[in-house]
Amino acid sequence: MADKVRLGFIGCGGVQQMHLEGVARIEEADITAVCDLKQDLAQETGAKYNAKPFTDHKQMLADVELDAVYIALPPFAHGLELDVIEKGLPFFVEKPVGMDLKLCREIAAGVKEKNLTTAVGYMSRYRAGVKRAKEIFNGDPPILLHGGWVGGTPNMTAPIHQWWVVKEKSGGQLVEQTTHTVDLVRYFCGDVAEVYAAATKGFVTGIPTFTIDDASLVTFKFKDGAIATLYSTCAANGGGGGVSLNVYALQHTIKLGGWALDAEILTKGAEPEKFAGEQNIFEIEDRVFIKAVKTGDRSDIMTDYADGVKTAAAAIAANQSMETGKPVTTEE
Repeated sequence: MADKVRLGFIGCGGVQQMHLEGVARIEEADITAVCDLKQDLAQETGAKYNAKPFTDHKQMLADVELDAVYIALPPFAHGLELDVIEKGLPFFVEKPVGMDLKLCREIAAGVKEKNLTTAVGYMSRYRAGVKRAKEIFNGDPPILLHGGWVGGTPNMTAPIHQWWVVKEKSGGQLVEQTTHTVDLVRYFCGDVAEVYAAATKGFVTGIPTFTIDDASLVTFKFKDGAIATLYSTCAANGGGGGVSLNVYALQHTIKLGGWALDAEILTKGAEPEKFAGEQNIFEIEDRVFIKAVKTGDRSDIMTDYADGVKTAAAAIAANQSMETGKPVTTEE
């Protein structure tokens, strides 16, 4: 491998731009090529980072020598990971890893067969407050968790919302956005045994393409006995929402709040601990992935592709429960 890790970026939308900004500050990384279906966006991004622009990812993979690839796509657009695997390249993929579990598991099998380094963009696992919570829960396991993601009606002038409000493309708010909180409860509690969910629609009007749920409630039962309830809504236009997760164990209560997940840890008989959420969290997780590609040491990667599939499976099971009105197991 060259002195710098040569990176190709597939998808140049908003979240990928945050990765590009973070990677540009990492000395060991070189932004070699970028790809987006929108030619203007690919060219603009390529010019900004002195990278070769493409509109076809297969052409990028064929024409440029790369050491790893970043993939940031809408949930419905996944599958090109198979082309990256065929080239034998490590990859970082933004959450969620997809909506089609059969496809996700095919990708996971390809990753395993070629023993590729992978990472999924569940950046919350890299936060200091979350890591401290995980340490605590290893000795004092969670019993009850509740939290979620509350926001207002999507602004349809934003490009992301053209597909985000269509459930067949995004999977809905739980799959695409609250997935971060689904991943956290999995990180704290382990494998999910059963999911039960309910949703409501009809309150948000005036957006013809709006087919996602206005709000949902999901209960997860974990194999270790813990239970969690997560709520989601994109209909709270009065404000006062945001991101939150409270976790209760026998000796500890841990409160996580805001996009940056500021943490407050309450311990019986002790002073509270507080952790401010990191603002450069994309750069933090990018440094871990690039180091793993360069050294071959994957030990600091918090979520690999196989683990990301488990989080996707839990959210997809919740969607199935919303449709059927019945509990759903997450066994393969």
